[in-house]
Amino acid sequence: MNAMDTKEKADLASLPIGIFDSGVGGLTVYRALHDRLPNERFVYLGDTARVPYGTKSLATVERYALENAQFLASFGIKLLVVACNTASALALPQVRAKIGLDVVGVIGPGGRKAVEIAGCETPRIGVIATEATVASNAYADRILDACDKAEILQKACPLFVPLAEEGWTDAPETFSIAKKYLAAFDDFKPDAIVLGCTHYPILKEVIQQTVGENVKLVDSGEATADEVVDLLRDKALDNRNIVSGSRRLCDDLDHFFVTDATERFGNVAERFLGMKPTKLEAVEVYGSDNMKG
Repeated sequence: MNAMDTKEKADLASLPIGIFDSGVGGLTVYRALHDRLPNERFVYLGDTARVPYGTKSLATVERYALENAQFLASFGIKLLVVACNTASALALPQVRAKIGLDVVGVIGPGGRKAVEIAGCETPRIGVIATEATVASNAYADRILDACDKAEILQKACPLFVPLAEEGWTDAPETFSIAKKYLAAFDDFKPDAIVLGCTHYPILKEVIQQTVGENVKLVDSGEATADEVVDLLRDKALDNRNIVSGSRRLCDDLDHFFVTDATERFGNVAERFLGMKPTKLEAVEVYGSDNMKG
């Protein structure tokens, strides 16, 4: 590699990573990425004006995802993380075809990690997610891609989303709801359960206590972050220019955008991450121009 190639690689490595979600749940993916890649800068978009995506048609989800991706691409990002299960399930091929960047979704990494940690030839894997993600069978398909002998049981747990956003992580009501939802796995006896919604890691302790310590929980956000680390290192695009000791979650090197409800997003971010984003702005991403600000 000549000096020019080396400089070009260094310039590319210094670019930020883009992340989008339909709302606030993708903050758990941001946290996992930040923990593993403290030298990286991030640009996050929460499409809070159009949440939830799970009730929308395929064509609408694809359009939203492309608009979000194009908005983030306007910042000169080096990689895009689709931190939304519905968009990952329905729109990833379209985004990859049109955005001209490496794109990582949350479903493939989560499915592959579940097979890996189950640690047996015929793994029994549970998937808990929103109704739309369960109906798409996206996790089941990715799990079977990784191991065609896997046995899979899926369960929609829609009330986990508002419970996580309200911060009811140890409320008696949360344990009661978890017990009702997760009773579906009592007879199935899974080796592992995929937390197939980005909100669910907030309730990880409740879920673990309910299903028992012998069941391994798979955080799709953490699995995604691991694959992003490998991808950046394989392509020599991991940034080494920022002193990691100076970084903290939500500091002014990371830029957060929402399409509505800025104050609520900041409050939920504080519940999820322990602090509010330093740089948080409202923005419109609709239409072909995707103008910032």
